Amino acid sequence: MSSPFDPIGPAHYNPKKPDLKSVDQDAKRVAVFYATREGHTCRIAERIATDLRTLGFDVDLLEVRHPIPFSLEHYSAAVLAASVHAGNHEKEMIQFVKDHRSELDLMTTAFLSVTLSEAGAEMRDKSLVEHARFMQDVEKMLSKFFDETQWLPTLVKPVAGALLYTQYNFLVRLIMRRIARKAGAGTDTLQDYVYTDWVGLDKFVSDLAAEIRGTAVAERKARGRLPIPGSERKARHA
Repeated sequence: MSSPFDPIGPAHYNPKKPDLKSVDQDAKRVAVFYATREGHTCRIAERIATDLRTLGFDVDLLEVRHPIPFSLEHYSAAVLAASVHAGNHEKEMIQFVKDHRSELDLMTTAFLSVTLSEAGAEMRDKSLVEHARFMQDVEKMLSKFFDETQWLPTLVKPVAGALLYTQYNFLVRLIMRRIARKAGAGTDTLQDYVYTDWVGLDKFVSDLAAEIRGTAVAERKARGRLPIPGSERKARHA
């Protein structure tokens, strides 16, 4: 899906003119890429896209399962969201980052890792030991993803996922129930459980928007050869 009046997004892509250049819109064009299985990460990506549009950005929402038919150089920033299954992020997202790492390295980026382990880490009824274990699991999965892709985003956000029992087949339902029991999550397979902190996600998008705009200002100063204190790009957790 693309924002209205988007001249270069997928809805307006012209294969006969693949090198179409956009006008400088001062960091207003953002891509939100996602990889999902049952669809909850898509909901998260849609929320991010909606928030960014409300904040004045032109946003394209794209599923990485399908090839991206145009260069990412048209975007000033990119958000990537992927769910975790059996300790691994979606293979489509891993391949997408490998294919586009050089382009991603030239823009402001955010990576959202959607997991049940983060849900466990955010549950207030867990002990300090349990919280530490869940946080360690989250860090382990993130480290594995960054090692596999050799990519370091500007911002990193672990996001609590969901248990969509009513959408699973019988085998997946059994497996997810076992994982949920280990994570201390809901095990009633007759209902779904959503653990995502939507308010926290909105706050993250607000911080991301400030980061994008700040980077745009820094780049304009750089083009004008003005000093930019603290302009180094470092990945950090939100």
